[in-house]
Amino acid sequence: MNRTGKTLLVLALVAVVGMAFRVSWNALRDVARAIGADTTAATLYPFVVDGLMALALVATLVLVGRDRTFALRVLATYTLASLVLNYVHGLVPALHGRSVDWGRLAEWDPANWALVLLATSLPVGAIYFGSDLVAKVLHHRPEPAATEPLCGVDGAETAPTPHAAAHRTGQPITSAVETPALTAPIETSGQTSGRADALRDTLPHGPHTSRTVDDETTEDALRRTQFEEAELERLRQDARRTYSESAQAGRPLSARALGEAYGMSESWGRKQILAVRDEEESSSPQLRAVDDFADTAAV
Repeated sequence: MNRTGKTLLVLALVAVVGMAFRVSWNALRDVARAIGADTTAATLYPFVVDGLMALALVATLVLVGRDRTFALRVLATYTLASLVLNYVHGLVPALHGRSVDWGRLAEWDPANWALVLLATSLPVGAIYFGSDLVAKVLHHRPEPAATEPLCGVDGAETAPTPHAAAHRTGQPITSAVETPALTAPIETSGQTSGRADALRDTLPHGPHTSRTVDDETTEDALRRTQFEEAELERLRQDARRTYSESAQAGRPLSARALGEAYGMSESWGRKQILAVRDEEESSSPQLRAVDDFADTAAV
């Protein structure tokens, strides 16, 4: 929707809310007079109830998460309360007119007590909930867009760049990190041709073997499949080495950070982490056996 359409939609909403307030104003004013409010207080009473509803509606458009849920609950509660009071006003003809004075909201005593409690508690609740909503809106800070995956215990560091200098030299990952690069380096045409020639030499073609279009298509598909599988395996090995180095440095990468660093999903990163842990568990018995043998030889 363009800007003009949005503006017209907002103006239509304001008009509908204004007319609805005017319809509800008489009922809330008469109810306020019936519970003992004077003329000025009865005139301001509708602004308290319906005004807080408007405030809660604006807060729901700004807040997120639990704060937005709280604003929606306030909006729903005051909407229901306004509906009950308007309904009672329609059922009790004695509340209609300008000469409304203190009286009963219902013939049954428990119902009258409940309605009076509801009507008198709405202004107090408007002060409390309105202040809370305004404080939440003023302290709300939009979350910045996540541009780099986070790692570490508190998520304060970004994921290291795959194939960085620390990876090539075997040094542990330091706090100096870089922006994640492309997961697979682009190969030149010469490298690609070399791979294709090496694979072509391994295929069983004799000197007099006839090669059709179907044979060439099959060879191309086979070369492409083998090449993609080799690249995926290399990518998995690099990711596992990255996680091992981050774990040794005391800042193990999360599955999401590892996957995003290599352009993959969180589940892919979790599989590589599990594979590293499986390798470590499988190598632990062998290390313990070597240590036991060394101890025996020393004795």
